[in-house]
Amino acid sequence: MYTRELSAPRNTPIENGIPVQGTWTKAFRDVDLLAVQWPYRFPLPRSLLDTRIKEWETFIIQGDRFFLEALLINVKFFCMAQVFLYNRESRKKIKYRKVIPLGGWKLPRGLYNSAVDSHSMGFFFRVHSWLDADTVRIDLDIAARAHEPAFTAHLMYNLHKKKTCPLVVNLGFSERRCLYAYKTLAAVRGDVIFGGKRIILNPARTSGFFFDFKGIYPYPMQSVWCTASGFDEAGRRIGFTLAENQTRENRRNNENALWVNGELSPLPGVRITMPSGIRSEWIIQDVEGMVDLVFTPLEQLRSSYNVILSRADLESPLGYYNGMVMSAKGEQIQVHNLFGTGEKLFLRI
Repeated sequence: MYTRELSAPRNTPIENGIPVQGTWTKAFRDVDLLAVQWPYRFPLPRSLLDTRIKEWETFIIQGDRFFLEALLINVKFFCMAQVFLYNRESRKKIKYRKVIPLGGWKLPRGLYNSAVDSHSMGFFFRVHSWLDADTVRIDLDIAARAHEPAFTAHLMYNLHKKKTCPLVVNLGFSERRCLYAYKTLAAVRGDVIFGGKRIILNPARTSGFFFDFKGIYPYPMQSVWCTASGFDEAGRRIGFTLAENQTRENRRNNENALWVNGELSPLPGVRITMPSGIRSEWIIQDVEGMVDLVFTPLEQLRSSYNVILSRADLESPLGYYNGMVMSAKGEQIQVHNLFGTGEKLFLRI
């Protein structure tokens, strides 16, 4: 059965200008990819190298009735804040988006006590990452628009080490170009208000992923992700995140993981195929016999743009996962209609 070496905690994934590749279970104090020396064969000014670093934070929160995704993205040529709410009972969708051309906010280099916000008239999105206090807090306040109601949310993740263990990786696109990721699944409390209704989140039934990414990505960038969370028949909180990307090797280290009641199981590399196209079933499997899943899209979501030499295509259907995922203890976790999302991204910028 697949196993993975978990490295001792360290303050940064960069050592003497060279990325250190590996897997950890504690966040870095400082992730500064500008400290990488000679990431390309030819020297680049610091300002130009900065444009090749893409970064984002994603929050995926769901309870029994709703699915909420909020994200902050900085690809240097523009920044984007987006909030998406989906009612699983009525299948009603609400999306809010704000784009700032030619820069904007910078995401923090560490998560122990830092904040970032997107603040303008009618749109407030703030993240306070406070791992020293075992929490991440999100505050959202968005004014009503022509076809969407006002939206407010205050959400807090419980990241105490006795409740959940994160996955932290630094992976190589090349010897000196890397992808850093912090991922965790935890209970979430707070409230959401929209359309005159208030939903108070029960942390015993509400789960949230928190992802923090930074990378000196290839041009173009291509990735596929599969993510879902919920509760199994025994009432345990379960969730997984699986990806197929452009990193050089994904057996020894990758960004794939399973959580069962907060206990982390690093997973092997997977192959994600869509035999009948992206709108039909996705097949997610590995060669170790630990991942055997089928994702059935229910709602199709797509966004794209194509301007001069830049292009972005994001397909992010919502749907259900069925199959099996095996924990590090060898337990087969049966996955039955676990709600989640798939994402297929092409980015050239």
